[in-house]
Amino acid sequence: MKIEDVYIWDTNARWLGITPYQLMENAGAGVARTIEERFGRGLKIAVFSGTGNNGGDGFVAARHLSFENDVTIFLVGDEAKIRSEEARHNWNILKRLDFVKIKILKDSAYVKSLDLSGYDVVVDALLGAGTRGEPREPIRSAVEKINEHAGRVKIVSIDLPSGYPSGVRVNADFAVTFQWDKEEFKGFERVIVRIGYPRELHHLVGPGDARFALRKKGEHKGQNGKLLVIGGSGNYYGAPYLASKAASYVVDLVYLAMPSGPALRISDPDLILRPFEGENFSMEHLDGLLALAEKVDAVVVGPGIGLADETKELVREFVKRCEKPMVIDADGLKAVAEDLSVLRGKTFVLTPHAGEFKLLFGVKPEGSLEERAETIRESAKKAGGVVLLKGAYDVISDGEAWKYNRTGNRGMTTGGTGDVLAGLVGSLLALGNGSMRAASVGAFLNGLAGDLVRDELGENFTAFEVVKKVPEALKWVIGF
Repeated sequence: MKIEDVYIWDTNARWLGITPYQLMENAGAGVARTIEERFGRGLKIAVFSGTGNNGGDGFVAARHLSFENDVTIFLVGDEAKIRSEEARHNWNILKRLDFVKIKILKDSAYVKSLDLSGYDVVVDALLGAGTRGEPREPIRSAVEKINEHAGRVKIVSIDLPSGYPSGVRVNADFAVTFQWDKEEFKGFERVIVRIGYPRELHHLVGPGDARFALRKKGEHKGQNGKLLVIGGSGNYYGAPYLASKAASYVVDLVYLAMPSGPALRISDPDLILRPFEGENFSMEHLDGLLALAEKVDAVVVGPGIGLADETKELVREFVKRCEKPMVIDADGLKAVAEDLSVLRGKTFVLTPHAGEFKLLFGVKPEGSLEERAETIRESAKKAGGVVLLKGAYDVISDGEAWKYNRTGNRGMTTGGTGDVLAGLVGSLLALGNGSMRAASVGAFLNGLAGDLVRDELGENFTAFEVVKKVPEALKWVIGF
C-alpha cells in the first residue's frame, strides 16, 4: 500500500459512515496501547503535537495514556491553527482535563528552553505523511529538541518520524503506523495497528478513488486529456455519441470518428467529428484511424460499430497496431473475441456484460461476489489487461487486485448506459490514470450519475439523462 491509499481509504470510510472522529480515536488509542505494551505503565510521558491531524492523533493518545501515566502535552504552534474539526474536538477535551498538563510552544524560543531529561517516553505527533521537505520553525526546533534526548528516553512517532524522509527528522525508536505498512516507508522500525477500516475498503470503489483520478494536470487546452471514440455503423449513431458526450465533461478534447452515413446525424459543437466515407468501417479506414489515434491520449473503440466482417477485421487490426491505452466495448469485444492475441502487449480495458464475458473467455462469472471476482481476476490475467464486468455490482480486475462498484440502480438496464461507461473510462485513461483506476472510477461515476437521475426521475430514464448528470456527479466527488 502507498501513502496515497491512506487518503483514499479515509474518504471511502467516510462515505460508508465511518467518521474521521472514529478513525482518530482508534489511531490514538492504538498508539497508547502500543506504548503501554512495550514500556509498561506509571511512566512520565511527553507528547509533542502539531496542529494537523497527526497532532490530533497525539491528543487522543495523550488522553488514553493519562489514565495510568503522568502526561504532558506540548502543542507546537498556535492552537487557533488546529486544522480539522476532529483534532479541535480532541484538543478541547484535553483542555478540560485536570490531570493532563498542557504547554503551548508558539515559537522556537519556547521549544529550545525545554528540558526533557525527566521523561521516560516522548511521543512525536508533529507532522504526518502529507508534509514535504524539511520541517519549518517552530516544528524544526521541536524535532531537534526531541533528538537531543535520543538514546536516553524512548521516542515513539505517530505514523512516521516527523520530517521523514528529509534529513531533519525525529530519530524514533519506532513508529506506530496505521492499518498497513506503506511502500514509501523505509529505514525505521514500524509497528502496525488497526484503526477500524472494514474489509470492504480493500476492494470497494468510492469517492476517494475518484478524487485522485480526476486531478487536472494543466491550464491550457488539451493538457487535461484528448480522447478518440471510434464507433457507429449504418444508421447507428447513438452509442458512440453517448460515449463521446459523457467523456466531453471530463477531458478537454473528444474526437468522434464515425462512418459518414451515421455521422450526418451528429451535430454537437462540444465534439470534434471526424467522418470516414461509407456506412461502415473497413480496412480502408485503418491508416486514417491510426493517424487520429496518434493525436490523442486514449481511445474508445466499439460502441455501435457493428458486426460486419470487414468491420471486425478493422477493429482487430486497429487494436493490434494502436499504441495508446484503449477501452474496447460492445461490438468491439465481439471482434477481439475471435482473436485475443491482438491484445498482447497492449494497455486496455475490456467492458463486457456477462454474455460478452463468456464469449471472450468461455466461462460465465457465477457465485458469490468473491467467486465472481476470482473468475474475472483469472481472465484478466490471461488477457494481460483490465476487465470490467458490468452488472448489479461491477467487478474490475487487472489480473492481480480486484475491486467492485456498487453505485447504480435498476434504471440503468436501459440501452446506452454501457456506452456512457465506456466514454467515462476512456476519458479517465486520457487523463493519465492507469487502466485499473480508470475502469474502477469510470464504473463509480457512471453509477453515481445514474443514481442522481433516479433520485430526480425515478427508475425510468434514458442513457442521455445519465450523461446529463455527469457534471453533477463530478462536482459531488470533488466536493466530498
